[in-house]
Amino acid sequence: MMIVETIGKIRRMFRDQHSIREISRTLRLSRKVVRKALRSDTTAFAYKRQRQPRPQLDSHVAPLEALLVEELAKPKRQRLSYVRLFEILRQDGFTGGYDSVRRYAQRWFKDRTAIAQGVFVPLAFAPGEAYQFDWSHETALIDGVTTQIKVAHVRLCHSRLFLLRAYPRESQEMVFDAHEHAFRFFGGACRRGI
Repeated sequence: MMIVETIGKIRRMFRDQHSIREISRTLRLSRKVVRKALRSDTTAFAYKRQRQPRPQLDSHVAPLEALLVEELAKPKRQRLSYVRLFEILRQDGFTGGYDSVRRYAQRWFKDRTAIAQGVFVPLAFAPGEAYQFDWSHETALIDGVTTQIKVAHVRLCHSRLFLLRAYPRESQEMVFDAHEHAFRFFGGACRRGI
């Protein structure tokens, strides 16, 4: 990487009638680099590798990626640590260092989670487009007796208006009755149910 000060020195020396060979010898740079600095208007040059060489890890990338795919499917708290992944690779004959495994796994997870997090579907509904139906099991005190009841939940997706209705049993009649009461309460039926 050539910084602004080095490029400035090259250009000043060239302006002061020093040859490219003399500049390269004085600043300990190749003549190619000196020519590049003189011909370009850029104030800084940075070299970025197209592909990072991994001499030890390259032969073990396939098993490592297989492990990473398995780990990605697990919840985050249940995943193996990078140290454990490194130890598994060591058992398979990997002779490289821990840091290369950690860097590769971090980059791999970052690339996969960035793709997953980039998707966003906003939950916006038009009036009357959809409703949600669900039920829950609750414990209630009725006439001094603790009883299990089933509660139907019906919610409009657009306005978030909801209706709760309790039943003694969970049955198909409960579902139909809850829908009938909800549509009567809301003043009509929606186009689809979720």
